[in-house]
Parts: sequence; structure tokens; C-alpha cells
Amino acid sequence: MGVIRKAAALGAATAVLAGGLLVAAPAVAAPASACTGQQLSATGAERTDSARVRFTVVNEGPACTLRGFPTVALSGQGSPDRNAPLRVVPRGEARTVLLPEGGRASTVLTFTPVLGEADGYCASGADPTVAPSLVVGVAGMGFQVAPSDGGQFALCGNTVRATAFR
Repeated sequence: MGVIRKAAALGAATAVLAGGLLVAAPAVAAPASACTGQQLSATGAERTDSARVRFTVVNEGPACTLRGFPTVALSGQGSPDRNAPLRVVPRGEARTVLLPEGGRASTVLTFTPVLGEADGYCASGADPTVAPSLVVGVAGMGFQVAPSDGGQFALCGNTVRATAFR
């Protein structure tokens, strides 16, 4: 009876004694939890052309997962209650992105462009909207970012197309 218990205990530990070496089954890491806004930082809004910016977050905490699309608002110019939310039109399929410590994930935001020079105009006839910064919502946190080129965000309408985080 004592031998059976010892054999069962050894089997339960999933270890095998082979050639004088104790070989254990590989440990299975616990799945990473969802990223929180507190563990992410934003690198800014890198303008890729006149109507697109790439927004990137960096994980400064333990490994975590990020999934989906950001929320976006035009900044309230010094007052968060004056933020103007934009309707986000998702582009592509949302997939879970595993971010190790120091890992990055990006989304590309595309605006309906302002046409012409100087004050510009919208093809729809509406007045263009200009803001010095955006508030991008990720993992429950709003990150206020300005364009990397020092300019302003200019768009027509109240929508932005966003790719899923990658």
C-alpha cells in the first residue's frame, strides 16, 4: 500500500527520473490578464499622412492582453468636459494582442480629410474641425496626444476609422 501511494505521488507531480536526471513537465504560464490603463503609456500620435495617425501604447507593467478598438475624442482645449467624442468606425478584426513588459501595440486612426489649403473645406460642405490634441481611450484610460509633427488634427465630420490594436 505504501509503494502505491509513493508511485501515485510521483505520477501526480508529472516528474520522470530518466538516466539520473529529474525531468519535470514544463510549467504552464497562467494566462495574462487584460491590460489596465495604469500600466500603459502612450508614445504620441505619429502622422503617417495628411489624414492618418498611428497611436501606440507601451506596456510598463507585467504581461497583459489588449483587444479591440480605441475610443477617440477631440480634446476639450483645457477642459475635459468639452471633449467632443468621435464615432469610431472599426476597420479589421479585433484580435487579442499579448503585450510583454515593454511590448507595444498600435492602432491607425484615419480621418475624413480637409481639402484645399489654409482654412480648407469639407467635400460635404460642412466646416472643418481643428483641434490641437486628441483623447484616445484604451483600457479604461484616456491618453491626450498631439500630432508628432507639432501641427493640429483637422477633419471633416465626427467620425474616425480605427484599426484594431496590433
